[in-house]
Amino acid sequence: MTQHSIDTNESRLERGKRALAEIDGQAGQNVIAALADIAPDFATYVFEFPFGDIYTRAGLGLREREIATIAALAALGNAAPQLKVHIEAGLNVGLDEKEVVEILIQMAVYAGFPAALNGLFAAKEVFQARKSAA
Repeated sequence: MTQHSIDTNESRLERGKRALAEIDGQAGQNVIAALADIAPDFATYVFEFPFGDIYTRAGLGLREREIATIAALAALGNAAPQLKVHIEAGLNVGLDEKEVVEILIQMAVYAGFPAALNGLFAAKEVFQARKSAA
C-alpha cells in the first residue's frame, strides 16, 4: 500500500477495504461495524472515497497522510473519536509516540491550546490502550 500501486482490476470498494485494513486495522473495522445497523451505505462511502480514492493516491505516503489527518482532526477540536482512530493509524504506519505528541503540540500554535490539550489527552488514551494490549 505504501507504494501506492493501484490494481486496475480492483474496485474502489476493494481498494478501500484493503487500505482501511492496512492503515486503521481493527479500529477502522470497528467504525464500519458500528455503521452496519444505521447507515451501511455510509460505510461503503468511507471505504470508497477516503480509503479507496484518497489514501491510495500517489504523492504522499501513508505516514505523511496520517500526520496531516491527525493535525486536522486535532485542529477541529470536536472529533476526538476519529482523532483516536487516526492516532492509532499513525502508529500503525510508522509514527512513534513522540512524533504524535509533537504534531499535537504544534496544533497549539494554529488551533489553540484547548485543541492541543484535547489532542494530547486523546493520544494518552491511545498510548495507554496499546500498552495494555501488548
